[in-house]
Amino acid sequence: MPDLLKGSLNYFLIVIVFPFLLLFMTYYGFESSYVKIKYLEEPPDFIFSSVYAYRIIPNYVSVEMNNGLHYIIENYLLMLKPILLKSGTVYYHSIFLTNAIFFGVSFVLFERVINLLSKNLGFSNQKNLLLFLVGVLLVCMTQYVPTNGDSIALMFFLMGIFFSLKHQESRKLNYVFLTAFVIFISTFVRETACLNIAFFGALFIDFKSLKSLKTKDFTNLIILVLAFIIPYILLRTVIIQQETTFFEGVYLRQNFTSPFNLLGLLFGIIGIGILRKLVVDKSRKDIFNRFLILSLPYFLMIVLVGLFWETRLFLPIFVAAICLASSSKTDLKLSV
Repeated sequence: MPDLLKGSLNYFLIVIVFPFLLLFMTYYGFESSYVKIKYLEEPPDFIFSSVYAYRIIPNYVSVEMNNGLHYIIENYLLMLKPILLKSGTVYYHSIFLTNAIFFGVSFVLFERVINLLSKNLGFSNQKNLLLFLVGVLLVCMTQYVPTNGDSIALMFFLMGIFFSLKHQESRKLNYVFLTAFVIFISTFVRETACLNIAFFGALFIDFKSLKSLKTKDFTNLIILVLAFIIPYILLRTVIIQQETTFFEGVYLRQNFTSPFNLLGLLFGIIGIGILRKLVVDKSRKDIFNRFLILSLPYFLMIVLVGLFWETRLFLPIFVAAICLASSSKTDLKLSV
């Protein structure tokens, strides 16, 4: 059955307009108590040092978007400048625009993945529509920690999921190389690029029958691992500064003593548990379980050098679960 919303005004409103409005309300209707980014005049110095120095693409985009927005305001929107500055600095507006653009692309990819997994049923099934909206709400809610890299990282993660699923469907080698390319580039965004390896591995590796693992699948996985390791090592050998470190700090103690961090951990555990229950298809639930196992190094890094209160760190896991929970059944149809 064709997707009743595809190519229609409703599709545009759901995939583009509604997420944009929700993100806009998040950035301008609330003020984060976590970080005072709203009052920064320029990209902060710390993003060019410590672990943030390795996030080349988000840093470059931050600088260029900030400079570009300054130029546009000073040359074309000078009369609106006092109004704009009442809601935040130019840099804050540039962060919002950056995230609005890349989150917009992410939501289009999100819909494409759901459509692919539901065998082109897409939003014609109400469960898929509701799952998509839940994903949008989670993305926007976690922006109480506004950063310059989350939206770009999510876009590449969903792109990697899409190409991995296309390879599973067609077994064409070009999708492996496309996935490898996504991982290679996204390593210059954030270390979460490794989660695409975990998702790809979850699709093709069955722990119960490792002996039957095809050589081709194992080779493909090695290609993806190399696509992550090579740029990761290059970044840490080329970018050497006194202030540069592999991680910002070890937060093991803070994670298990701070009430905020404990609440963040509880949110992550409950959220993953709830979304896992929505994956009703047994084969897909097995895939998600394998994805969780293969993501253990990522979880370990969150425990050691991340902060549980930054619930955005759980976002890729949430999104993967939502994608796998999509349905291809036609018993729930949306009337438009």
